[in-house]
Amino acid sequence: MVSSSEIRNKYLEFFKSKGHTRIPSASLIPENDPTVLFTTAGMHPLVPYLLGEKHPSGKMLTNAQKCIRTGDIDEVGNTTHLTFFEMLGNWSLGEYFKEQAIEYSFEFLTSKEWLGFDKNLLAFSVFQGDNDAPFDSEAFEKWKSLGISEKRIAKLPKKNNWWGPAGETGPCGPDTEMFYWTGNPSEVPESFNDDNPLWVEIWNDVFMQYNKTKDGEFVPLVQKNIDTGMGLERTVAILNKCDVYHIDTFKPVVSAIEELSGKKYGENERDTRAIRIVADHLRAATFILGDERGIVPSNVGQGYVLRRLIRRAVRYAKQIGIPMERLHLIVGDVIEGFENSPYSELEKNKEKIVSEFKREVEKFSVALDKGLKEFSKLEKVDGAVAFNLYQSYGFPLELTVELSHERGFSVDEKEFNEEFKKHQDLSRTASAGVFKGGLADNSEAVVKYHTATHLMLQAMREILGSHVEQRGSNLTAERMRFDFSHPTKVTPEEIKKIEDRVNEIIKKDLPVHFEMLSVDEAKKRGATGIFEEKYSALGNNLKVYFVGDYSAEICGGPHVEHTGILGTFKIQKEEAVSQGVRRIKAILS
Repeated sequence: MVSSSEIRNKYLEFFKSKGHTRIPSASLIPENDPTVLFTTAGMHPLVPYLLGEKHPSGKMLTNAQKCIRTGDIDEVGNTTHLTFFEMLGNWSLGEYFKEQAIEYSFEFLTSKEWLGFDKNLLAFSVFQGDNDAPFDSEAFEKWKSLGISEKRIAKLPKKNNWWGPAGETGPCGPDTEMFYWTGNPSEVPESFNDDNPLWVEIWNDVFMQYNKTKDGEFVPLVQKNIDTGMGLERTVAILNKCDVYHIDTFKPVVSAIEELSGKKYGENERDTRAIRIVADHLRAATFILGDERGIVPSNVGQGYVLRRLIRRAVRYAKQIGIPMERLHLIVGDVIEGFENSPYSELEKNKEKIVSEFKREVEKFSVALDKGLKEFSKLEKVDGAVAFNLYQSYGFPLELTVELSHERGFSVDEKEFNEEFKKHQDLSRTASAGVFKGGLADNSEAVVKYHTATHLMLQAMREILGSHVEQRGSNLTAERMRFDFSHPTKVTPEEIKKIEDRVNEIIKKDLPVHFEMLSVDEAKKRGATGIFEEKYSALGNNLKVYFVGDYSAEICGGPHVEHTGILGTFKIQKEEAVSQGVRRIKAILS
């Protein structure tokens, strides 16, 4: 069997041979990006550099990025949708463009030294053009020059072959997608039709060449970027002629589920779907719990998604007969599947992952049994019933909707949400919108808040202690939300001291600048941040931001040039997020 490590290493080695610098996978929890709860693609950590900042590792980059996508969580259970996956990517930050990107993709796919795909089993799509931008003749002609028949190059509209912008405005452009024929090679069609499910997309090259303005115009960008993505699991499955749940990183997990449940993968549709959901959700939950940013189950944000994944896994684990007191054992099998991967944080944080997982399972499993009995008696489900199931048995709204659909109930989700909002609970609508992903808001206000988080963190370390570390942040143009490690409630007196210290630094109007430093030099200069082994691969390439002589922190930016323009800092609220993690909400005025 071709392993995930083999393909991951081949991809990274290929682009290294083409002059790209390998960069480490970023955290699953985006830093200072209010548009997403999780890192959903390799481009998210590179937002500042796609917008023009210089990357410390140069203009040509490659990596394998941990990703979480929950927008289509209800689709998990088939052979293609995954919540957690690895995205192999390569980037050009204004260095090379379409022709070179396509050449690299084609060589890696077809060369016997690399993947060795038969080019006769490949097909491609390009942007067909519309009123906003012309037909992508460059990509079309490039594929033809590589010996691809016109019949295998589909010209498709924006919904198929256009990336972005993620919000109303921002960088965007056409893309070209690559497909592999997974059916019988002797039955491959002469022409490509993307509606045929036997053509499976394996790679996407995005050409960021426009900027969409507030007026809806598409203006050519000065810095044209390449952003590509190849799903590792899907590629490994194709190479092994199997579905993703049979590849090496899934194999020990599925085997453990079979052993604990007594059910066999593939024997019947109902049990197979349940096995897939349990395997997928436990894998995703393991990576979120093991992330260096310290997310645990809760009722808000990333913690809510984590809770939903674990509870949905519990529901389907019960359905196939897995004893709840043994469910946590599968976490070890997830970690085993990644023993040859770059993700050493899983083994390092194994004890924490298992303990938090067990705690959530124990909390929910007893209530689930009682709730399912109560649900079986219902003849209809309205908003009040949905809230009662949530309040009494811990049923997430999505679970109630799913169970209702299974019993053939007509579900009014709007009424559900209205009832939940009355009780100030997290609604599906509120949580779903943030999963769409995209470029962070780089407005002046957000940049100010980003800089202010540096001042506040340093002030907290002075006043609360050096144990304080950032555990997450969410910035908008109106406020900052900042999670940090601290064992007890921050007192009103301490909050006042933090505010006063930040405002003192703001009034000093200190200059803000960055320097490129090695790990050792950054430590000597007192820089704070997460000093992990993975940084050693970057050599003298850490970007450290200094606020006068007050603070030094590893960060990608962007920041204001001096503190005097930040205004007045005010903490509005301080609260607990989870055990040992607190949250501050603050504004600048």
